[in-house]
Amino acid sequence: MSGRENGKLSADRELIAHLTELRKRLIVAAAWFVLSLAAGLYASPRLLHFVKTHLGSVKVEWSVFSLSDGLAVYMKCALMVGLLLSLPVFVYQLWAFARPGMTESEAKATLMYVPLSLLLFAAGVLFGYLVALPMMIAFMIKLNRSIGAQEVYGIQHYVSFLVSFLLPMGIAFEMPLVLLLLTRIGLLTPGKLKQARKFAYVGLAVLGSLISPPDFVSHLSVTLPLILLFEISAFVSIRYFRRREKRALKPAMP
Repeated sequence: MSGRENGKLSADRELIAHLTELRKRLIVAAAWFVLSLAAGLYASPRLLHFVKTHLGSVKVEWSVFSLSDGLAVYMKCALMVGLLLSLPVFVYQLWAFARPGMTESEAKATLMYVPLSLLLFAAGVLFGYLVALPMMIAFMIKLNRSIGAQEVYGIQHYVSFLVSFLLPMGIAFEMPLVLLLLTRIGLLTPGKLKQARKFAYVGLAVLGSLISPPDFVSHLSVTLPLILLFEISAFVSIRYFRRREKRALKPAMP
């Protein structure tokens, strides 16, 4: 067998080993998601009751317009819980799959992404639930009453709005990890970050206007924390980049 054939056979074996490892990681992540989904179904009644009764001064009554509304709401609530509980496991499985290609220091540093991803996502959901969501609902109630509309809230539409509102907030709060990851792999530098800052401000202002009532105070109360989060992310990214540059320029010990 020629050297070329031996090289091809070795590459094929390596590819099969990678695919086998990836399949194992995906099976573990999928199994955990199913268990998390089951936990979400069990916790859904208590969680929905908490959501309904803990929106500050905002009080709403839910209505059911079809027999399947309750099932749909349970599943959406369980899905939200399942995603939240599965996020660190997904990130860990991704880290474990990429671990053989990392140095020891890189592996230890990137392992911190696992708990941080969960904490940042939870922080985004809490910010949206405690700050932005009550303002949005209060504004909508005020608008409906101003036109003399009778308020009847369908539970399925209400929970769908809740999920579509809070999920992007949780994802937006992953910004520090995303910028740090892009910096680690060399796609982001302080120069590129400086050029992107004005576009980021415009994008965050648009996002803030979309998820907050159209009044100045509410808009600022949502947009300013997002901009502050971006600046914190940029600071962490730039600091990491400069520390890496200093290590690269430092002469090796004899």
